[in-house]
Amino acid sequence: MTDQPLTTRGAATYQRILDAATQEFAEHGIAGARIERIVSAARTNKAQLYSYFGNKERLFDAIFFASLERITNVVPIDAADLADWAVRLYDEYLRRPDLIRLATWARLERRPAGHLVAEHEQYDDRKLRAIAEAQAAGRVRQGDPFDVLALVIALSMAWSPVSNVYAATADEPPELHEQRRTLLRETVRRAVTVE
Repeated sequence: MTDQPLTTRGAATYQRILDAATQEFAEHGIAGARIERIVSAARTNKAQLYSYFGNKERLFDAIFFASLERITNVVPIDAADLADWAVRLYDEYLRRPDLIRLATWARLERRPAGHLVAEHEQYDDRKLRAIAEAQAAGRVRQGDPFDVLALVIALSMAWSPVSNVYAATADEPPELHEQRRTLLRETVRRAVTVE
């Protein structure tokens, strides 16, 4: 299995596979995704996909872990303003609904209980330290930093593609999104901020 394509053409094929697989897994999950649809959409073949990723499970892992990295890097935590962080997460879910769907499939098909990923420290440690520091400074309510993190993330997902009440889309009127942002910001502020 090749870690990285060596040529410009190979890199382009690699990216097309990632893009097609992201959509396929987001829509159909791990069990429902079909390699045939992925290679067709990526304009490549199974041999090429398998040479880059090994198998369907590893392809999902590559996409899923990249999505976790993306959300961490694109929406970095600000423990001094967890309400704003929740709103930025809401906006990212609007921009990239596929990312939250991938996490949901991972939860449903791989880890129905406990942490979403076995290596959760890699994604959570910096966030937990930031929350603990904000708690020590008297800015965030006391409690297990992980529980505070989980609460803020859950609130940010209230209108996400996996909401069991209502899934928002970027196509809705901007004023509707602004109403939700205001409510989310105020709710998180009241829930976790020490005043």
